[in-house]
Amino acid sequence: MSTDRYTSPLSERYASKEMQYIFSQDMKFTTWRKLWIALAETEMELGLSQDGKPVITQEQIDELKAHVDDINYDVAKEREKLVRHDVMSHVYAYGQQCPKAAGIIHLGATSCYVGDNTDIIIMNEALKLVHKKLISVIAELANFADKYKNQPTLAFTHFQPAQPTTVGKRATLWLNEFMLDLEDLEYVQGTLKLLGSKGTTGTQASFLELFDGDNETIDKIDPMIAKKMGFKDCYPVSGQTYSRKVDTRVVNVLAGIAASATKMSNDIRLLQHLKEVEEPFEKNQIGSSAMAYKRNPMRSERIASLSRYVLADVMNPAITSATQWFERTLDDSANKRLSIPEGFLAIDGILDLCLNVVDGLVVYPKVIEKHFMAEIPFMATENIMMDAVKNGGNRQELHEKIRQLSMQAGKTVKEEGKENNLVDLIASDPAFGLTKADIEKNLKPELYVGRAPRQVEVYLRDVVNPVLEAHKDESGVKAEINV
Repeated sequence: MSTDRYTSPLSERYASKEMQYIFSQDMKFTTWRKLWIALAETEMELGLSQDGKPVITQEQIDELKAHVDDINYDVAKEREKLVRHDVMSHVYAYGQQCPKAAGIIHLGATSCYVGDNTDIIIMNEALKLVHKKLISVIAELANFADKYKNQPTLAFTHFQPAQPTTVGKRATLWLNEFMLDLEDLEYVQGTLKLLGSKGTTGTQASFLELFDGDNETIDKIDPMIAKKMGFKDCYPVSGQTYSRKVDTRVVNVLAGIAASATKMSNDIRLLQHLKEVEEPFEKNQIGSSAMAYKRNPMRSERIASLSRYVLADVMNPAITSATQWFERTLDDSANKRLSIPEGFLAIDGILDLCLNVVDGLVVYPKVIEKHFMAEIPFMATENIMMDAVKNGGNRQELHEKIRQLSMQAGKTVKEEGKENNLVDLIASDPAFGLTKADIEKNLKPELYVGRAPRQVEVYLRDVVNPVLEAHKDESGVKAEINV
């Protein structure tokens, strides 16, 4: 490991080896070579000839295939110093290994043939990995929601205690965000197409020259290349590059996942402050260098931190798409080299962290119950009032009394720091005609969670489980994180 220069934390600390490989030099340049083979094969199969003699032979194709993976980087680097062009440097290096095929490499193509098609292929592979990890997060959240579907807890609006819900129902809110992201991901990935081989301004003029103006034959080039590279189709029109709006759509999906992860991690951080829920904490983990007792929600904080990077990164491809001039400019290149890989590397780390947190999330029912019981007398007042009316009380008079007693109990809690004494106040007021035992019958948490347990069951059964069943081969990814 080099210690005398900057290294990206996304590679060193956060992203998995699998995602790092997808954006590696090996992946990029082997894909270039596969694209050159696909182009040469297509031209050969379409009968490209000169004076009745085939321009490309199977022997040349076989030579190219024999050297797909053993890239001579040293030759390419030295050549680039001379010609200052990365694509032509690799054409030259490939030709050095394939002397018989050297003259037909990149025939009829422009640099974006390998550059842009490779970008699409790499994004597609990266989306596959994101999809796999997103499914695993969804599966873990579904298990958590099911396990705690009946556990009553205070709900919060404005971070103030509100009508109760259950721990499992709250988890479905996190889960639903990720399910929406999955829909977006599958849609965008399903619409990805290759650029194909469109030429310098998208007109395929070079192929008119190569194939003597045979438009019907030229029409077959892009579909054949797409099929050889595992795609259904190529974009029907383009300038020299595929529309940079494609990059915007892809990174928007990543930003959506980042937003969902932030929402969940922020809720967990707040719940950990309340000591109701806690993210995994290793046996020897140190929470603070000064405060040895600390158990900080470090993983959830890291999710929020990395997600902020992805949410900010979404502006890069949007601005790049908006500022492309006519058939192409090159102010996209340097930006794309950063924004696309790093967006994926960050979201990869985020999903690994989400998986780790949800898999080890600890719930403390006793603390949840304590908080619940401190607030439930206020929430039970309507039921208490109804019982008092059944005993002959006046609804309107009792409502005013409950309002006054609630204010008094609230003052006791807030100003004196004492326990909520609303039950005692009501029981001691003869207007209600209720004993403390009568009132406490209404203080059962499960009476106030509405349909939350049922909603969890139905949501998992009808929405989540069919998706997990359809992708059961993708769930169960093991998170790769640095604690």
